[in-house]
Amino acid sequence: MFIENFIEYLSVEKGYSTHTLKAYDRDLYQFKRFCEFEGVDLNEVNYQVIRSYIAFLLEEGLLAQSVNRKITALKTYFQFLKRIEVVKENPLLHHKSIKTSKRLTLPFSKEEVLKVLNEKIDIEDFENCRDRLIIELLYLTGIRREELISLKISSFEQSARTIRVVGKRNKQRILPVTDRLYWLLENYLRLRVYMEKRDVDTLLITVKGDKIYPSLVYRIIKSYFSKVSSKVKVSPHVLRHTFATHLLDEGADLNAVKELLGHSSLSSTQIYTHTSMAALKGVYKNAHPRSKK
Repeated sequence: MFIENFIEYLSVEKGYSTHTLKAYDRDLYQFKRFCEFEGVDLNEVNYQVIRSYIAFLLEEGLLAQSVNRKITALKTYFQFLKRIEVVKENPLLHHKSIKTSKRLTLPFSKEEVLKVLNEKIDIEDFENCRDRLIIELLYLTGIRREELISLKISSFEQSARTIRVVGKRNKQRILPVTDRLYWLLENYLRLRVYMEKRDVDTLLITVKGDKIYPSLVYRIIKSYFSKVSSKVKVSPHVLRHTFATHLLDEGADLNAVKELLGHSSLSSTQIYTHTSMAALKGVYKNAHPRSKK
């Protein structure tokens, strides 16, 4: 079904992240198994087959958001097949996503973040230092988990006090490093010298010297923030959400936050503005000449 060719195309030509590539690969092989079970050949896939597949996924208990993600993968896949002339038409050309209810991601409060950051730790212990660095990198820069894992030692420009982040589609952005984060990075690198290093240039490693992995980052964030927060969702993405929300609460320009987050469009950044409404009301009340009338 040309799945391997498609994944290679996404990796080499489109620069998709490893996480996205794995998700696409998994979704496409699931569709392949569905077609084999239904006795449908690749050239026979039409929109009716797609509708049956959507119904199957919903019957399996998948949320509309997850189904939409899988169908997006299929749509991109068939665009690729049409491009290399394996199929004549993309059966998903006019497909419209299933309507989903928007779920509100609540950021951590400033008090919750400060409780974690002010907690006393043994800074000379490698794991403690690394875990604190992971937390502060996520909160002070707003980078994604995949971006965090992919950081290299060479990403850290010590003289300029900046860090270079490679985001989606291999787009790079330069982020400032605060004094606190600079000190933590320097201390971590000092301890890292004594660790067994299997991946020499990777910035964040395990005690065995391997590159850190997604579930480890998740466990670290959950471990620290579950102690101070009763929120149902505690994850690295919530820290990214918190970064953006706290900046907007303090009056940061929306376009500046967009650049820091690495968003390609302003609409992606605007989802964070709802949690900053209280701050906006405060600005209005203090600044508008008619607000007290």
